[in-house]
Amino acid sequence: MLRQPPARAALLDALSGCERLVLLGDLLELRHGPLRDALGAAQPVLEEIGATLGPGREVVIVPGNHDHGLLRPWLERRAGQTAPGALGLEAAVDWCEREPLAAVAAWLGPCEVRASYPGTWIRTDVYATHGHYGDRHITVPILERLGAGVMARIVGERGGGASCAEDYEATLGPMYAWIDAVAQNGGVAGRGGGSLQVRVWRALAAPGRRRTARAAGLALLFPALVGGLNRAGLGPLRPNLSGVELRRAGLKAFAEVVARLGVSAGHVIFGHTHRAGPLPGDDRSEWIADGGAALLNSGSWVHEPRFLGPGPGRSPYRPGFCAIVGAEGEPELVNVLDEAGSG
Repeated sequence: MLRQPPARAALLDALSGCERLVLLGDLLELRHGPLRDALGAAQPVLEEIGATLGPGREVVIVPGNHDHGLLRPWLERRAGQTAPGALGLEAAVDWCEREPLAAVAAWLGPCEVRASYPGTWIRTDVYATHGHYGDRHITVPILERLGAGVMARIVGERGGGASCAEDYEATLGPMYAWIDAVAQNGGVAGRGGGSLQVRVWRALAAPGRRRTARAAGLALLFPALVGGLNRAGLGPLRPNLSGVELRRAGLKAFAEVVARLGVSAGHVIFGHTHRAGPLPGDDRSEWIADGGAALLNSGSWVHEPRFLGPGPGRSPYRPGFCAIVGAEGEPELVNVLDEAGSG
């Protein structure tokens, strides 16, 4: 969306008075084609963001799964150290001049730019992370959940599952590296047609009368397929692709990550699933982790018609959401495209 001048203008207007901007993952799209294409698309947008914020402001980059490649040189250096130490909840990501992350930082100048992974503390009681570790626990059989299940068996995930960031990286990192390698040779996502995962989900989730014959056949086989995946040890998975299940499963999966990482915060902000919330009408109890942390999903800035449904202007998947965190009080979820009338 930020390649479109009206949407970009709405964001830039919202940034006035912002002291610190946290770019919470998937800043660059490194999975749909070569790195040079992603950098070329991002440069003018990031330069305008940096110029709008100006000197004395801070930008924090927290990579996600679609731009995990920004971290690879840093992760490789850490792995090569004699005693790299625990990754923890917030590690300062260093960079050198030849890494893509350095180019991103230069475009965001004259701001002070830093990168942090796997998350960052915005306040002592507010933690923010992209949320992709939740793919290891979600019960909806999305493609990355299946890939994570396969990788867990290949790398020999410890009994009981992940208990720290390094465990999640050991399982998910190789999968991300493979996807990025494919992208450098042209990618597998259909331009203009959405990702393969979205197309499959839409076909299976559509009402029966709207399915094609192929999709209807796949829907009939889907429960048996999911049962086979569970028997193969890739579960637990459930053959439910409804919007309600996507929301509930995504929240439960991320709450599991919060517990396993030991995030002790009153509020935890994430994105990844693209489903903003909690919104008016949402059951607030679903957005509370077992430890009491209030979860907030900052949504996304990707326009994906297949997820918007019949009421795009009311959809929780519509682009333009962001979280505003003040010096105190609860983080506030707003949609700047709604407010600007350009949603």
